[in-house]
Amino acid sequence: MKVFIACLGTETNTFSNMPTGLTNFEETMLYHGDATQNSTALFAMPLIIWREKAEAAGAEVVESLSAFAQPAGPTVQAVYEAFRSEILTDLKAAMPVDLVLLCQHGAMVAQGYDDCEGDLTAKVRELVGPETVIGVELDLHCSISSTLMASANVIITFKEYPHIDPPDRAHELFDVCWQALHREVQPVMALHDLRMISMWRTPVEPAASLVRRMQELEKQDRVLSVSLAHGFPWGDVPDASSKVLVVTDGDLELAGRVATELGQEIWALRDSTHPSGLSIDQALDQGVSAPSGPVVLADLGDNAGVGAPSDSTFILRSVLERGISNVATGFYWDPVAVRFCIEAGEGARFSLRIGGKVGPGSGDPLDLTITVRRIMLEAAQTFGQARQHMGQAVWLTCDGEVDIFLNTVRTQTFHPDAFEQFGIDLAQKKIVVVKSTQHFYAGFAPIAESVLYVAAPGAIPMNFSEIPFEKFTDPYWPKVADPHSV
Repeated sequence: MKVFIACLGTETNTFSNMPTGLTNFEETMLYHGDATQNSTALFAMPLIIWREKAEAAGAEVVESLSAFAQPAGPTVQAVYEAFRSEILTDLKAAMPVDLVLLCQHGAMVAQGYDDCEGDLTAKVRELVGPETVIGVELDLHCSISSTLMASANVIITFKEYPHIDPPDRAHELFDVCWQALHREVQPVMALHDLRMISMWRTPVEPAASLVRRMQELEKQDRVLSVSLAHGFPWGDVPDASSKVLVVTDGDLELAGRVATELGQEIWALRDSTHPSGLSIDQALDQGVSAPSGPVVLADLGDNAGVGAPSDSTFILRSVLERGISNVATGFYWDPVAVRFCIEAGEGARFSLRIGGKVGPGSGDPLDLTITVRRIMLEAAQTFGQARQHMGQAVWLTCDGEVDIFLNTVRTQTFHPDAFEQFGIDLAQKKIVVVKSTQHFYAGFAPIAESVLYVAAPGAIPMNFSEIPFEKFTDPYWPKVADPHSV
């Protein structure tokens, strides 16, 4: 038996003015056949698991490209085509293969390609023919196209947001595909279109019950896997809406019935699961008046994980104007300011322009008198079982009252150790502002007095009914009250 594994992905904000080029992949994750030996990144973990399981079963493993980029705008066409060519060239050289396992995102758009996942998987199918089993693992913020459905035998998405379960889904995908390869099961897949643009915060109710419901449905006879593809609200592609995906053993009718049943349950909870956010002043008022800390504020408008610059100044400006003290905030993507701080050295005090560099969604830059508290030349943070590098990073203090953290590799804030690696004690802070939408939750909720979501201005509009879609033309909730009747 021969198993071929590869990874290619990013989450594309089609409204972003930041192109996704080779440098972004190099900074985030780029390995040419050796990621399983060298990487601990989130999207390398499925490949590590697949290699271990395949080799334990006595199979030969051929590993190709592992490339992933921090979310931004569409990928440069030549970059995507070169990566696709590398994977297909490696696959052709490895032929014949029995099983192909692809770790993709599900919301990757390149110049000239609205559906990179479908395009790549279709090209793989053309090469390997109809008998080879193809399995695809996707982030739950994915757009599932008919091309992808027609090209893969099994598609499984993450279940949890924040993403604490990619390793579990990797095990699940391998097991189903391995059974299919040995003709122990015959996977078939069905989709139910929710006709919704929304997000589900799965650690808390009622969204948490939906994850349990999917797991319960998977215990039914012949049901192999149940996924909720949340969709990606800021990706303008024809298949943008949220969908339920069910894989069964040879029973397409059952797959369709289970998908529709779960879809109706999700639809019934639409108002109570739809994300909302406080204004900046509302959030700061609650943070200041809280009996203890830290109160964690999530800056929804400036999350690098959905393609924002991570350099907006709106919340920081309000903190400073209101004279709020004992605040930690980060991480601001500002390579220029970081360089100045490194040049000046720890202990230096000088005037520094921070943030507000990429566009209108970044707000205006802030000119502050700061003290450089600590410099880290190789910062990193925890994300589930993975480690994500952050580049060079600095801890600054403004007037001794507000702690500001900057770094050079654009990333959202995942875990308290992003701050604590500098020696700061977050437990002593009254307010902690993180640039993230939900991935921060698993790490920060255990130490937080409370968690508040802030619909601050920025590059990420949170009013989903007003996203200026052009390619996605289907009626959807919340823009249309009942899109199923249109």
